Amino acid sequence: MSMTPLIGREDVRRRVEACLRAGRNVLLEGPVGVGKTHLALAIAERLALPLFRVDGDGRYSEQKFSGWFDPPTVIERGYGPEAFLPGPLVEAMTTGGLLLVNEINRLPEGVQNVLLPAIDERLVVVPRLGSIRAREGFRVIATQNPSEFVATSHLSEALLDRFELVALGYQSEAEERAIVLAHLTAGKLGDAERRSLAAAAVAIARATRNDPRIRRGASVRAAIAIAEIAAALHDDGTALATAIEEATEIALPTRIEIARDFGDESDAAAATVVVAELARTAATQIGEAPKKVRP
Repeated sequence: MSMTPLIGREDVRRRVEACLRAGRNVLLEGPVGVGKTHLALAIAERLALPLFRVDGDGRYSEQKFSGWFDPPTVIERGYGPEAFLPGPLVEAMTTGGLLLVNEINRLPEGVQNVLLPAIDERLVVVPRLGSIRAREGFRVIATQNPSEFVATSHLSEALLDRFELVALGYQSEAEERAIVLAHLTAGKLGDAERRSLAAAAVAIARATRNDPRIRRGASVRAAIAIAEIAAALHDDGTALATAIEEATEIALPTRIEIARDFGDESDAAAATVVVAELARTAATQIGEAPKKVRP
């Protein structure tokens, strides 16, 4: 099955592909939900590159990254190539493939240290096995959220020096609407309703990025969720304005971070106030009066 088409990002795609053709490794940096991973996957598919993926996790081990020995085979035959189970790094190196390291700045320092000689000297040394050299074509695309995000850390200067940085921001409103529309199945929605729903969902996500009460706003991922949930509610008979209001209340709270100095309310209470207000605004954008009765 083919991926959802890459909408927009032509200039970014051109830069990333140029780096790969030049034999360079690429670091994609941007806020949550701007499509860093999707872009990397789309480029790998477009260039028909073998892809090996690692998702950043503080518990991810060096052994899992590079590879390990299968205990039963070791007992039977001893340490050797036939007992070695390659991890994604070694698989990408030995096939000349593309290694996608998603959220690289969530990986432990030890794992990052294993990556450094692989991209610098194209070499990994596995104890009891020996040196593994990368085939031609081996490249790395890594993604990271800005360092102010939770559970992230700074990459070492040595590792950063081996990457070319391509920054991603939020896309234009027109592109975000097109992305949401690409995710919306017709269902019981007419074309005009689909477009109205996509426009309202995108408008509400974009509004969170400029609201002084919100420290971290929502990405297009939130708009997709709002639109899809609202469409499902509408299919069950809920008026479209009410559906998008309810969908906003469901989809938005986990995707925004309230500013610490927003009144004297707790984060949860403040989020409820902000989301309720934004949900009502979303409902009015559909062009119907919301049917929900609020105290």
